Amino acid sequence: MGCAVAGTGKCLPRLAVSNDDMAGIVETSDEWIVQRTGINIRRISLGESTTDLAYGAARAALGMAVDAEGNPVDPLSIDLLVCMTVTPDTSVPSQASLLKERLGLDNAVAFDLNAACSGCVYGIAVAESMMRASYLVPGRGNDIRRALVVGAERLSRIVDWTDRATCVLFGDGAGSVLLEWRPGRPGILSTFMKNTDDVERVLNRGALYDLSTFPFGRMGERGDALPPQGDEGLAGIHGGPQGVSSDPLRKPFITMAGKKVFRFAVSAIVEAVQVVLERAGVGLEDVALIVPHQANERIISYAAKRLGLPISRFQVSIGEHANTSAASALMALDDAYAAGRIVPGDKVIMVAFGGGLTSGAVLFEA
Repeated sequence: MGCAVAGTGKCLPRLAVSNDDMAGIVETSDEWIVQRTGINIRRISLGESTTDLAYGAARAALGMAVDAEGNPVDPLSIDLLVCMTVTPDTSVPSQASLLKERLGLDNAVAFDLNAACSGCVYGIAVAESMMRASYLVPGRGNDIRRALVVGAERLSRIVDWTDRATCVLFGDGAGSVLLEWRPGRPGILSTFMKNTDDVERVLNRGALYDLSTFPFGRMGERGDALPPQGDEGLAGIHGGPQGVSSDPLRKPFITMAGKKVFRFAVSAIVEAVQVVLERAGVGLEDVALIVPHQANERIISYAAKRLGLPISRFQVSIGEHANTSAASALMALDDAYAAGRIVPGDKVIMVAFGGGLTSGAVLFEA
């Protein structure tokens, strides 16, 4: 018995920004970005809200989903909606509440979850736990048989467009997965979640440990970092001074210690993959595909080497999406399904790491 993936989806903003376009914003080049990150294009929202992107991804997942009998899934049958984001349209009501209203999920319990780029894993793990509890101990809480898990981000709102070390890395988008409790299917086989905040001690010990603080991504207390909004296309990003405040208290920007994050990320991916395999009693050779958080192609390559796997065993979508935080691995999962890389019976691992510091993985049978 298990929590099965019934559908996936993604949604991207209309505006595509190439590396050459970025060279017109900061001192960089296509070669510099590709060599260091593997990114070619990122999508930037100038008119779409986080709710718009989340809605598109959720509708895509619902559109492709069928129940155990092969029938289309009724939105009113969704019992739970979890939305992972660090860039909600509003704090109150939650992003999940806004999305629930837009989708017409009248019967769903809805709430937000913030685990930064690991949100995809945390959201699925939380949904699966709630579904399993309601099945094993009926009548003790909400009856949850279907859950919609959505990651949606507009990271362009919190990017410093004058900092080439970060602004080239991020994009906007949304990804989603529809989960259904199917007693006759294996579904999710194991999950792993962990937090730490001292990367140096993590690296010295070679494992996640409890720590002090480490600024992977941090936003200021007030202000607005958005480039000018509207339909002006890339000109909105070239807005210069009117798009970026000079007041340090008005800079809610992403900041990143790149080299330390890189080292942490590789170790975190390897550990999370190994833990979910051990918990499920599954060998790495039995896994058809690993779907990682899309932060940097070099991180994925180094993790593959540490695991003794060819890069072909990983879904790599960063070239066309850049880093979309909580949406990243969900979007890559949808790409894998769309490309036919996942077929029924395949064992798949979704793995992520992010600010917090967070990390985790989900192992499931398709």
